[in-house]
Amino acid sequence: MNPKLDDLHLYPFERLDALKATLTPPARLEHIALSIGEPKHPPPEFMVEFLARADTITRGLAAYPPTRGSPALRGAAAAWAIQRYRLAAQSLDPERNVLPVVGTREALFSFAQAVVEGNPRSLVLLPNPFYQIYEGAAILSGAQPFYVDAHGGREVFEALAPDVWRRCELLYICTPNNPTGNVLSLDDLTYLIELADEFDFVIASDECYSEIYFDENAPPAGILQACASVGRNDYKRCVAFQSLSKRSNLPGLRSGFVAGDAEILERYYLYRTYHGCAMSEHSQAASALAWSDEAHVVTNRALYREKFERVLPMLDGLMDVAMPQAAFYLWPRTPMDDVEFAARLFEQEHISVLPGSFLARESDGLNPGVGHVRMALVATLAECEEAAERLARFIASL
Repeated sequence: MNPKLDDLHLYPFERLDALKATLTPPARLEHIALSIGEPKHPPPEFMVEFLARADTITRGLAAYPPTRGSPALRGAAAAWAIQRYRLAAQSLDPERNVLPVVGTREALFSFAQAVVEGNPRSLVLLPNPFYQIYEGAAILSGAQPFYVDAHGGREVFEALAPDVWRRCELLYICTPNNPTGNVLSLDDLTYLIELADEFDFVIASDECYSEIYFDENAPPAGILQACASVGRNDYKRCVAFQSLSKRSNLPGLRSGFVAGDAEILERYYLYRTYHGCAMSEHSQAASALAWSDEAHVVTNRALYREKFERVLPMLDGLMDVAMPQAAFYLWPRTPMDDVEFAARLFEQEHISVLPGSFLARESDGLNPGVGHVRMALVATLAECEEAAERLARFIASL
């Protein structure tokens, strides 16, 4: 077996399951899961209708789908990115700058296997706290993960020693961030591009939460937009990762795309032809349809906005918690150890939250997740309000 498998950490939800296994929650209360970031809003009706058609499902079932994806899907993804990030009309070529992926989780992992050389002194930089796929990808690529505080912007990157950047081969960023909701500004992103040029590393920008924001006039910036702002229309060293899971409430479709540097994507495509991860043709057709409609995304944002507007006043004065810049998580401080908080909350109020320490690693003597829990406001509005009432009751009992 690959000895690097022994270096992988237990996944956060396995740790949470182990924590809850010895606890008995009150049977009189229905379970409310705020622990997993799985969208629960209904998928767009036009998508359900399309996927229910026999001619959709039978499309391409008798043939192997192309790894590069259909021209229609690449074209829809490119058109969406051009409009969303205000890119030059011809700068994002569907033939060269876009690849569909079977959910961005597999892409975020496999990308490191294609990009990183495997030198044991090499570093893969990742935000801390983080989506654990980044860490696993770094370890299994043969590099060392290096943890960077996810609560800040440019100032955090400026504080890193030059030797860290010299050893860096790949930088993962997550903006909007899971779990903090922090958003990197256009200035933050252009600074990272400057560093990538100086030290010759690749930027993998996980932007899967980019469409969950609260001001319709101020969408979060993205790495392709940052490239365009400095005239880098070849997106050199930069690749963005996008998904339909959060944007369109379609996590089960397993559909996303990567876009950016054509030379990197051509090499990554070579990797993917061996990796065996082509998206089924009916999923490609459905995905093209989803990327071509924006109305359902605006509606989706409004549903999340309402939940934050209802829940946060209910917790005001009880918890140290604030509105995130984007995404659908609350990242409150806990009045006790975060693991103990999660355990007691489950045992007393039948609510699952994820301890922040499960989502981070100690770096420079500090685990930035300690003393926080992640709460995903993915349940219904009524369930989120009920959860806030139970939280208030639980905190009052401490």
